[in-house]
Amino acid sequence: MRPPVALTIAGSDPSGGAGIQADLKTFSALGAYGTSVLTALTAQNTLGVTGVEVVPAAFVTQQLDTLAADVRIDAVKIGMLATAEIADAVADFLRQNAFPFVVLDPVMVATSGDPLLAADAVDAVRRLVPLASVITPNLAEAAALLGRAQARTVAEMHLQADALLAAGAQRVLLKGGHLPDSLVAVDVFADEAGHHEVASPWVDTVNTHGTGCSLSSALAALRPRSPDWLHAVKDSKTWLTGALLAADELEIGQGHGPVHHFYRTWGNE
Repeated sequence: MRPPVALTIAGSDPSGGAGIQADLKTFSALGAYGTSVLTALTAQNTLGVTGVEVVPAAFVTQQLDTLAADVRIDAVKIGMLATAEIADAVADFLRQNAFPFVVLDPVMVATSGDPLLAADAVDAVRRLVPLASVITPNLAEAAALLGRAQARTVAEMHLQADALLAAGAQRVLLKGGHLPDSLVAVDVFADEAGHHEVASPWVDTVNTHGTGCSLSSALAALRPRSPDWLHAVKDSKTWLTGALLAADELEIGQGHGPVHHFYRTWGNE
C-alpha cells in the first residue's frame, strides 16, 4: 500500500531539530512520504537564531505550484511563514487546491526566544486560520492570535480555544506545555463537537527544540490513516512524549537540543 504524502511549508533549521528538517524526520518516523517547500533559510543552532534570509513570495508560489502539478498531496503542514507576503501566497495556494488535511502551526518565536515572524505578518496568519483543518498554537501564539494575555491555567486554555473557534478556526489543538508549575503536559483539542484534554507526563529535559514543529507534522503524517482528528491528536502526543523522553540520548549541541524523532527505530535494528 502506498504511504500518505505529506507536504511541509516551512523554514530551514541547519541544526536539524526544527523547521523543514524536523518535519521531514517526523514524516519518515511515522510512515509518511515527505515533500517540502522552503519559506526561509535560518542561521541557527541549539543556542539561538543569528540570521534569517526570506525566500521571495513569488518563488514560494512557484515551488508550491510546481510540486502540486505533479505530486499527489494527502496532507499539508504549514510552519514558519516569515512574512505577510508569504502567508498570503500560501493562503492563495490553499484556496486553489482542495487538500483534505491542513495543519497550521502558527510559528512566531523559536524555542530560544528568537522571533521567526515579522510583526506585521500576524494579521496575515490570522487570515490563514479558517483555511486550515486544525491550528496548533502554543500558549504564546494563541495569545498573539487573539490579542490578549497568555492563558495560565487549563480553564483559561479552554476559553482561548473557544475564542479561536469563534475567530474562524475549524479545530484547535492548544498546546499547554508551557503552563506554569504543571506536572503534566495538557493540551486542549476543541472543535464544534466539544473539548478534549489530552495529557501526558511532564518530561524533565532541556532538549525540546522543535517540539511544536514535530507535533504538527505528526498530525499531518497520521491523519490520513486515522479515523478522525482526535485519534490523530492522541497518537501524535504519545509519539512526541516518547521523542522527548529519549531526547537526552542524542547529545546534540550546547543549548536546547532536538527531540529524538527516530527513538522507535534506532537501536532496534
